[in-house]
Amino acid sequence: MTGKLHCPLCATEQNTPFFTDKRREYVRCDNCALVFVPPVYFLDRDAERAEYDLHENEIDDPGYRQFLARLAQPLLERLPPGASGLDFGCGPGPALAQMLRDGGCQVALYDSFYYPDQSVLGQYFDFISATEVVEHLHRPGVQLQQLWQQLHAGGWLGVMTKLVRDAQAFASWHYKNDPTHVSFFSETTWYWWAQRQDASIEILGADVILLQKPG
Repeated sequence: MTGKLHCPLCATEQNTPFFTDKRREYVRCDNCALVFVPPVYFLDRDAERAEYDLHENEIDDPGYRQFLARLAQPLLERLPPGASGLDFGCGPGPALAQMLRDGGCQVALYDSFYYPDQSVLGQYFDFISATEVVEHLHRPGVQLQQLWQQLHAGGWLGVMTKLVRDAQAFASWHYKNDPTHVSFFSETTWYWWAQRQDASIEILGADVILLQKPG
């Protein structure tokens, strides 16, 4: 199967087997270092929705808000007062959007399952947030580029996703066990993508990535 797959981020066909477990194969792109699951293992849309419906992320849950604050706080520190943004992949309980609104921002919502308002995908924003989203994307190259084009000059893309380290750590990594997780980024992958966009990049802690569009 490997060698004939197009990387869903950079579209090259140069890839290497990375890991295999009882359920799936995982492949690493030799160009951008994305680790990805071949499409044959993708869930259908109904099964994917059923997995998301199991999540219990409530807007007022203190633990969830503390988790999201690791992106919300540094993002708010970099945004001008009254900035307009999009919470992409916000889920059924858009807690991050509410936290950013509490910080003085205007925030639109989009989620293909829970807030499927396609009109926001034709608008432009000062920032876009995507928390625990990119690992679910079947076509991250296309989808991230779409989001990047929606940012004003100088705008920010704020991402939260766990980062791949190496095959040894991957073997015991709980993050790969979610059947809806199909695209796994590393620091190398994000630096590759940022360079392609001529973006500045900051990686904060284990899973927060901030990218700024050139002004």
